[in-house]
Amino acid sequence: MIQAVAFDLDDTLYDEVDYCRSGFQAVAEFLASPPAQSAETILEVLWRQFSSGNRTKTFNAALDALGIKYSAGGCLPADEDLIQTLVHVYRNHRPQISLPKDSKKVLAQLGSEYELGLITDGFLPAQKLKVQALGIEKYFKAIIYTEELGREFWKPSPAGFQKLMEVLNCGAEAIVYVADNETKDFIGPNKLGITTIQILRPLRLHRQDGLRHTESSDLANAAARFRIGSIQELPTLMTQMP
Repeated sequence: MIQAVAFDLDDTLYDEVDYCRSGFQAVAEFLASPPAQSAETILEVLWRQFSSGNRTKTFNAALDALGIKYSAGGCLPADEDLIQTLVHVYRNHRPQISLPKDSKKVLAQLGSEYELGLITDGFLPAQKLKVQALGIEKYFKAIIYTEELGREFWKPSPAGFQKLMEVLNCGAEAIVYVADNETKDFIGPNKLGITTIQILRPLRLHRQDGLRHTESSDLANAAARFRIGSIQELPTLMTQMP
C-alpha cells in the first residue's frame, strides 16, 4: 500500500527554464554598465546562447559576444575568475520563480492522503533558495538535499532515497517517486524497489537523448515504470496503485 509520494524539484514541480532565466537576469544586472552595456542587452545575449543549446559555456560565449572586459583595472579580457564570479551570482541569486497552479493543487490534494517528500540534487544554496521562492516547504514532511549527504550521493546514487525512507519510516514498496530526468532520476529508486513515475513537462531541459551518457550498467534501471504528461494526471494514477 502506498503511503508516501516523493518528488524531484526541477522540471517536476515547476519549469526549470524559469529558474535559468531568473539566474541570467541576475548575472546581467551584475555585469551591466549602462549606457555601454545594459542589463537587457546582456540578458538577450545570455539567453540566445542558452537557447541555442550552449549549456556548459554560456557565460564564456556570451562575454565573448559582448566584448566585455573585466579586471580590477578594467583592462583585461574575461578570465576564469570572472566566470566563477558569475557562476556564484547565478547560484546564489534569489530566484524569481513561482509554483504553478496545477502543482500547488496536486501537492495540496496528495498531502491530505499521503506523506510527501522532496529529493533534490544540485548546489545547496541554489536548491534551498528555489524551495523558498516556490514556498513549498509546508507541503513536505521530508526535504532531502543530496548535497548535504555529499556530492558523491547526488542521483543516481540511492542514498537520498534511503535517507527519505528513514525519515518517513516506510519501506520502498510504500513510496512513489515522481521526477523528470531518465539520465539519473530513476536509477536509484528503481534499484530499491520504489515505484517511479516520469513527468514529461513540455519545457523540460533534460530529454531522453541524455541516456547516451548513462552508464551501460544503469540503463536497465533508467526508465520510470509510469509516464505522465502533466502533474495533473498524478492523482488519478495514484488511485490505480495497489
